[in-house]
Amino acid sequence: MGSGDVPDMAALTRVVARQRAEMDRLQDLAATSAVLERAKGAVMAGTGCSPDAAQEELQQRAKAARRTLLEECWITLGSLAPPTSAAPRPPVADAAVRDAPLPAPGQAGSAALARLAKALVRVGTTQDLARCLLDRLAPDVGADAVMIYARLPAGGLELVGHAGVDDTLARQWGRVPPLSGIAALDAMAAGEPRWLEDAGADQKRYLLIGDPPQQWGSRAWLPVAIGESAEVALGVLRRSEGPFTSGVREHLQAVARLCAGPLRTFGVRQEPTVRDAADSVQTVFDRLPVAAVLLTPVRGPSGTVEDFRIDAATAGASDAVGRSGRELVGLRFLECWPTAADEPLWQGCLEALAAEEPYESEPFARQQVVAGVGELSTYSARAARMGDGLVVSWVRHEPSDRQEQRLADVQRLGRLGWATWSLVTGEGNWSSQVFALLERDPAHGPVPLAQLPRLALPEDLPALTRAVGDLLRDGRPCDVPFRIAARDGIRHLRVVAEAVADAEGTPVEVHGFVQDVSAQRSAELALVASERAMLTQHGVLMAERTVAARLQDALLPLPKQPVRLSGLRVDIAYLPAQSGLNVGGDWFSAIELPDGDALFVVGDVAGHGMDAVASMALLRFTAKGMIITGSSLTGALVRLNALLLHSRDSHGTATMILARYSPAERRLVWAQAGHPPPLLLSNGDVRYLERPHGMLLGASDSPRYEEAECVLAPGDRLVLYTDGLVERPGESIDRGLERLALAATLPGPGGSAPLERLLSAMLEPEGRDDVCVLHIRVPEDSP
Repeated sequence: MGSGDVPDMAALTRVVARQRAEMDRLQDLAATSAVLERAKGAVMAGTGCSPDAAQEELQQRAKAARRTLLEECWITLGSLAPPTSAAPRPPVADAAVRDAPLPAPGQAGSAALARLAKALVRVGTTQDLARCLLDRLAPDVGADAVMIYARLPAGGLELVGHAGVDDTLARQWGRVPPLSGIAALDAMAAGEPRWLEDAGADQKRYLLIGDPPQQWGSRAWLPVAIGESAEVALGVLRRSEGPFTSGVREHLQAVARLCAGPLRTFGVRQEPTVRDAADSVQTVFDRLPVAAVLLTPVRGPSGTVEDFRIDAATAGASDAVGRSGRELVGLRFLECWPTAADEPLWQGCLEALAAEEPYESEPFARQQVVAGVGELSTYSARAARMGDGLVVSWVRHEPSDRQEQRLADVQRLGRLGWATWSLVTGEGNWSSQVFALLERDPAHGPVPLAQLPRLALPEDLPALTRAVGDLLRDGRPCDVPFRIAARDGIRHLRVVAEAVADAEGTPVEVHGFVQDVSAQRSAELALVASERAMLTQHGVLMAERTVAARLQDALLPLPKQPVRLSGLRVDIAYLPAQSGLNVGGDWFSAIELPDGDALFVVGDVAGHGMDAVASMALLRFTAKGMIITGSSLTGALVRLNALLLHSRDSHGTATMILARYSPAERRLVWAQAGHPPPLLLSNGDVRYLERPHGMLLGASDSPRYEEAECVLAPGDRLVLYTDGLVERPGESIDRGLERLALAATLPGPGGSAPLERLLSAMLEPEGRDDVCVLHIRVPEDSP
């Protein structure tokens, strides 16, 4: 779009706005003219004057009362008598409402009434009137809700319009019976407004609308006189508490008088077009001995059914609070049976209304008031379309019917059915569930008891035949499982029966039940299979444990006494894990080399079981062989890494320490591959040797390993160990190293050996991993 197009678009927008405003003005003018012409006609009918004289009369009245011409027109129309006859009303009170002089409103009030009179020309229903009033009264008097009630012929009230009130509350208060303590009824009867300004005090006198009643802090009920009678009450509800000021009261009374005109014009309510037909149906319903109601759908703005109106009811129909017969007429279906909205009956009614097929319900329980006492009864309901409405009827099940239904439910839920056989006549009687379990057509009748075993599989035939024979001959009760070939596969059944004998003890009748135990039997078979699998797995684990333990003992013999190597005293401890197979991948080596040096190796293969033992053996013997044949410590680690990384039978990763001790200089050279550092105790000082660089075996194909060395003094102690000694669940490895350093310095009881004291202080009673420890000590007299 070019820049030159913008002014044209803006001009077009202004033209459309002017045309829309002009159309609204013309519609308002036409509606206003219609109100004026109707008011002129009313004056002409009353005085016999000409149209011009009638308009002059209206203008003079408006000027005298300080009202606009449109306001005067509405008030004039509201003073006309209603078009249909109504029940007698108190003329004095109603005339007072119509003719009571009101103080002239202030300038602001006059402007507000003028705006309201103009807005009323667009109102066409009582619901529109309620919304229009709330829109105007909210800023003028602080109104939060508006309710419009119309008097019913029987004396009660019907809510014909509301705004600011939720639909639930509107349904609850849609119909108000002619009870005492209703402020709207009181205002209409007295012909005077009722100002409820203190919810606490007003609640003692009136039945207040609201959930809770304190929802509205103050409320006003004003009678609206249409012609000679007050047929309507206008309610203005505020959430705020406090009195209505004199100005607000005058304004609301003027609004009530102004509303009489529109209400007279379009009517308070529309009578149902089916009223005459409903009355005829009610005459018929009065003579019916069943519980039934005639319902007319009540549709919302979208056309969906929101409720049903009861147009006729039989004497046998009663609601949840005990109302029955003609007392239900005019009420809403959900008002009488509130819980029905969540029951299948409600959906059934909607489906029956939309289709030609009637709805038949399953039996259901409902609380009813019978003779003033609540009683839980079982019913079945039927809904059938009748013209544009529905006829809904209920059948109450007698106790015997309910008992039969309960028995049927028990048989269905328990997958069983009862059966009887007469041994005198040979006849049998089965419940429908037995026919279903045995997959037998009911038209063929029950199977004779003696022939029942023929239905079983051949494998179960002997046991069932023997049990039935003992029952028939001796009257011995039976409880026998058997199987039949069903359409869905093999079905596991159980028959339980007993005999009834005559005076001589001869069996004359057999009664019992047949039950489907397929689910139970399947669970039992699954449990047996699971137990067998567990026993098999346990045997495999035990065999693997035995083999692994024997293999570990053969590969890693543990000396029973301290070992002396190159002038050193070496105590060795190996403790397997306390869970699993109790065999793991921790190992050690402590040997004297051909040149007189000592070699110490401690390692840990990840995991447990046979694979860990195999990897342990591979590393242990290979490491010793490499050092004996002249490899350096770091060279041996590089080759062991390659072996573990590329060996098909290897078991993941491993950690290791290699240490070589030369007795002549008391020098210790060592290297490590991802292993915890040795602990040195020297002259009362406890410290961990600083680890040279080295990655765990089997983790990388290009590792780097370095050596470190230290000189030991006479009396020094060195501890080599695997991580099982310092690791605990939920604890960091640093914390475990701190505990080890502390435990190494603790004195032991009764002069126990240092290694025993160390193990006693460090090991947990349960849940630990493999532990391998070398405790190396330089003698005090070492040269």
